[in-house]
Amino acid sequence: MRLLTAFIQEHAPGDSTLVQKVQDDGNWIMHHISDKPVLTIPPIHIGGFTLDLSISMKILMLIIAAILIIILFGYAAASNKKRKHPTGLGNFLEMLMVFVRDDIVKPSMGHGSEKYLPFFFTMFFFILFVNIISLFPGMSTGTSSISVTAGLALITFIMTQVHGIKNNGFFGYFKGLIPPGVPIFVLPIMVIIEFLGLLTKPFALAIRLFANMTAGHIVIYALIGLIFMLGYAVIPVSIGFSLFIYVLEILVAVLQAYIFTMLSALFIGMAIHQDH
Repeated sequence: MRLLTAFIQEHAPGDSTLVQKVQDDGNWIMHHISDKPVLTIPPIHIGGFTLDLSISMKILMLIIAAILIIILFGYAAASNKKRKHPTGLGNFLEMLMVFVRDDIVKPSMGHGSEKYLPFFFTMFFFILFVNIISLFPGMSTGTSSISVTAGLALITFIMTQVHGIKNNGFFGYFKGLIPPGVPIFVLPIMVIIEFLGLLTKPFALAIRLFANMTAGHIVIYALIGLIFMLGYAVIPVSIGFSLFIYVLEILVAVLQAYIFTMLSALFIGMAIHQDH
């Protein structure tokens, strides 16, 4: 937006209206990707804390995704019980679950991964459903909120620490974070580095999901905004590129669910099997 504004100021320095229009269009983009209140609930004050239970557009997307998961998987489970072999929706969801089990969780965690499958199934399908429903007109992207992605990353962080300590013991887990054979004088630096590493892993998860899901929508809105800034002659180009990015967003929606689940499985597996 700044580059486009500078270009207009250079080539049409007297046209302040056009410059203002570009700046306003930038605000228009931010307005459409920002969160909006849907249901305002009076806050609850507990001591010095304020608990806001209001439902925003992005929170609504999370609720819709959770309800869809319960309905679809409940229907698929009931349908599969009635048949010898799964068909239709039940077969499709089972295929995705087998993919998550055999191509994401097992290669990332190794042996003993079976008991963690419910967690990773929930993580994968929740992110996938939230990303997919955001592509429908009028919907918002729940995972384009840093609060949402940070919450998901925090769940992975807690799972990593809890099961790492559970399988290796409190002191054994934190001792295993330090590579063997490290000289004593390097040990204080390694402790700091490993501690920062524990924090940067969930941070990277949150930022990666948030940035990828936000970027696509900004690009689409920017391409559509070119119509209003450069005239109706650019409609074929603008709409064509917007459709291309929209199709690419479908791939990104699936890919981000895959990456988040795969990295979560990898981090938890590293914490549990420190000897590997």
